Amino acid sequence: MKAIILAAGEGLRCRPLTLTRSKVMLPIANRPILEHVIGSLEKNGITDIILIVGYKKERIMDYFEDGLNFGVKIKYVEQKAQLGTAHAIEQAKKWIEPEDSEFLVLNGDNLVEPKTIADLLNNYEGDASLLTVQMEETAGYGVVLKEKKRVTRILEKRPGDLSRIVNTGIYIFTPQVFETIEKTPISENGEYAITDTLQLMIDEGKIVTSVSTKSKWIDAVHSWDLLKANAIVLNSARNLKLEGEVEEGVFLSGKVAVGKNTRIRSGTYIVGPVVIGENCDIGPNVVILPSTTIGDNVSIRSFTEIQNSIIMNDCRIYSHGRISNSIIGSNNTIGSGFFVEEKEGLSIIMNGTIHRAPRLGTIFGDDNRIGNSVLVKAGVTIAVDCQVESGNTIYRDLSRHSVVL
Repeated sequence: MKAIILAAGEGLRCRPLTLTRSKVMLPIANRPILEHVIGSLEKNGITDIILIVGYKKERIMDYFEDGLNFGVKIKYVEQKAQLGTAHAIEQAKKWIEPEDSEFLVLNGDNLVEPKTIADLLNNYEGDASLLTVQMEETAGYGVVLKEKKRVTRILEKRPGDLSRIVNTGIYIFTPQVFETIEKTPISENGEYAITDTLQLMIDEGKIVTSVSTKSKWIDAVHSWDLLKANAIVLNSARNLKLEGEVEEGVFLSGKVAVGKNTRIRSGTYIVGPVVIGENCDIGPNVVILPSTTIGDNVSIRSFTEIQNSIIMNDCRIYSHGRISNSIIGSNNTIGSGFFVEEKEGLSIIMNGTIHRAPRLGTIFGDDNRIGNSVLVKAGVTIAVDCQVESGNTIYRDLSRHSVVL
C-alpha cells in the first residue's frame, strides 16, 4: 500500500518556530515530527511514500532525500498553492496506479505511533475509511456522526456536544476518490477540504466507515503543545544510548541519551528522560531536569539549569541561566544570567483569538542574539534574527529583526 503524507503547510499557529521551517520539521525528541510519521509507516511495511510539499520544501527534501536512509522510497509532489487537503491529495493522482486497490493518507504534522496506523490498516472497509479518537474537548476539530461503523456525517471544526468522536485526518481511500475530489465544492475559507469530499461520498450513498483507536495520536496545534508531545515521546523512549564522553563526577538518573562526540563535564546533574544530541559540550556544573531535549552542536556553560524544554541545534547558552517550559530555536546565542519567567494558564492572543496555554516560559525562533542578564516574561515570544542588549527585561513579543538596546 502507498501512503500520501500531507506536508505542504506552514503551521501558522506554531510561529515563530515556523518562520524558518515547516511545522512537519519541528523536532520532537530531537527528530522532526515527519520522521516519526515515516518511521511509523515503515514499521507497518508501508515504504512507498508520496510526500506533498510546499512551504519551505527544500528543508524537507534536503533532510529526507530519497528516503533510503529511513527505510522507505519517497516521491515529492509540490502543492504550489495552499488550496486545502483535497487539493493536496489530488496532486498525487498521477502516482496512484489503477492497480492500487487502496492508499493511505495522513498528515505529516501529527505524531503517531506504529500501532495507530496498524489499527486502521487492520480494520478498514468500504469505499473510504477514516481513523477516529475519542476526546472530551473537541473545539477546533472535525467530529464524526455514525451508525455502528458507517459514517453518516462529518462536522468540521464546530464545537459542541453533538459528538466526541474526532477525525484524526488519517484515511484509507480507493483510487475512485479522485472522481469525487473533482466534484468537491470550495469551502467558505476558499479551500477544497477532504472532509467535504467524504461528505459528498456519503451523500452519494458510498460506504464511508470509521475505525477508532486508543493508540498515540498527538496533534501539536500550537508551539507550546510541542512540550507535551516531547515529554510523552521521551517517557516512552527505549534503548537510549550513552555514546559521548561522560566525565567522572557527573550524576545521571533515569533515561538519558547522549550523542556521539558530546562531552558532559564533571559536576553536571541530569535527571531523565533527557536526550542530548551530537557534538555538544555541557557543563561543568549544569543541571538538566526531566523532559528536556538538546539538539546537536549545543554548548551550555556552568550553573545553568534547564527543565522541560526543547533546545534546538547550534545554540550557545552561557552560565548562570535558567530555562524552563520553553522552546529555543536553532542558532541562538544566549548570554550569562539569562532567566525565563513562567506561568500557568496564560491567555495568548493569536490572530484575534484568545488561546489558553499551559505552564509556559518563552518561545524563541532562530538566529537571535541575547546579551547578559536578560529576563523574558512568561509567554513572550522572540521571532528570528533579533538582538537584545544586556540588562533588559522583555515584556512583549519581538517581531523579526527587532533590536532592544
